[in-house]
Order: sequence, then structure tokens, then C-alpha cells
Amino acid sequence: MKTSEIKELTTKELEERIEAEKIMLTKLKINHAISPLDNPMKIRHTRRDIARMLTELRKRQLSNNK
Repeated sequence: MKTSEIKELTTKELEERIEAEKIMLTKLKINHAISPLDNPMKIRHTRRDIARMLTELRKRQLSNNK
């Protein structure tokens, strides 16, 4: 997910998306432990998408406090 797409989301949608991505990351890790994934880079991309969304969420929180 690109940062431009993340910025277009509302705060509520962003929070919901973060939770969904965290669940998906957990499932990917479990599946990879049982049998190797076809593309293990999905784990890295998912983790980085979560970080991007959390960064945008934090940026919004800080701008609201000022």
C-alpha cells in the first residue's frame, strides 16, 4: 500500500485496516512456520505496510494535539 493511499483513508478506516493487517501478518507467520510460503517477502511487505499506517495515524494524533 502506498503512502498516498494511506493518507486518503479516514482515521477510523486506518485503525480498522491496521487491525486487519496485524491479523493477516499473524496468519502469514503461522503458515510460514508450518510450511514455507511461496513468497516469504509478503511477511516483510505486510509488516512495513503496518508501520506506514501506524506512522500516519501517529502523525494525525500529533497534528490534532497542536
